[in-house]
Amino acid sequence: MARKHETHDEPAASALVVYEEPATPAIADTGNSDEYEQEAEAEIEEQIAKPGSVVKAAYKVRYRDRARAAGIRGKAAKRSNWDWLAQTLAGECLNKAGKIDIDKFVAILACNGEPDALARWDNRSKGWEGRLRMTGGLWLRTEVAEAGVLRLPDGEELVPPAEWVAKILR
Repeated sequence: MARKHETHDEPAASALVVYEEPATPAIADTGNSDEYEQEAEAEIEEQIAKPGSVVKAAYKVRYRDRARAAGIRGKAAKRSNWDWLAQTLAGECLNKAGKIDIDKFVAILACNGEPDALARWDNRSKGWEGRLRMTGGLWLRTEVAEAGVLRLPDGEELVPPAEWVAKILR
C-alpha cells in the first residue's frame, strides 16, 4: 500500500506500475503503539457520534468495523472504505501522525486533471481538510477508473486493479 516504504531491487523500465495487492494493508508508520491506537479509536467513536456530519453514522460504523476485522490499526482505514485508491492515497499523502498533507493531495488531483482543487472546493470552515479529502477522493475515483491510471506528481503512473475499476464504473 504505502509506496514511500517500498524498496525496488531493480530499476523500472518505465514509470508505469501495475498495482499488486499488499499482503496486509497498513498505513504509514504512525508509531502504532497501544496509546496511539486508543487515541485513534476514541477519535473514531467521537466522529461516529457527531451530529450533522456529511457522512452518515452507519457508514462510519461500517468503515470502523471493516478495519477492525482486518486488524488494521490507526485512523485512516477506519474513516474510509479502504479500497485500492484510499490505500494508495494514504501511502502518498498521510504524514507520520496519520494527517493528510493537503499540498500532496492537491498535487495528485492536479496530475489527474483537476487544475485548481482549492478553488473548486473552496469551503474553509471547520473540517475543510476532511471534506476536501472526501470530495476530491470521490472525484478522483471516477477519473482514475475512466483513465485506467493514477498519475502521481513524480511522474509515476499506477494502474488500478481491474476489480476496482469494474466496481467504480458499474
